[in-house]
Amino acid sequence: MSRASVEAIYGLALGLLVLGAACAADPSAGEAVNKDQSGVAIRGYDAVAYFTERRPVLGKPEFEHEWRDAKWRFASAKHRDAFAADPDSYAPRYGGFCAGGMALGRKAPIDPEAWVIIDGKLYLNYSKRDRDSFTEDPAPHIARADANWERLGAVE
Repeated sequence: MSRASVEAIYGLALGLLVLGAACAADPSAGEAVNKDQSGVAIRGYDAVAYFTERRPVLGKPEFEHEWRDAKWRFASAKHRDAFAADPDSYAPRYGGFCAGGMALGRKAPIDPEAWVIIDGKLYLNYSKRDRDSFTEDPAPHIARADANWERLGAVE
């Protein structure tokens, strides 16, 4: 086996170990929405901005909307109102937990900068590296994540 192959395997194993540790330490592991101790979803980022501005934008407390027992924040009243009118179109899959982690059967935290929209759906990931792995061949990852999300008892 080449040195590059060994390093790649080591890197993958280390990434899975870190992801597993993050899952175990995540206090929201029993929740249907990825929220902090204050009940703010997806680390306070504006879910609509991923679609309209094609980038992560931090939301503001004055533009908040309650949905699924979480506080969703938005950068503007326009974004808040769009989400409130059709949250299923804007909310990230798997309650805003890491899509790659969900494919592994775990609710993992996210990096709001590690995101992708596939077939009109927002997926958030633990890291950009995790996102890149997820998007190399997304169909099997999404199928596993969908099955795990259903198995974990969360309904979207």
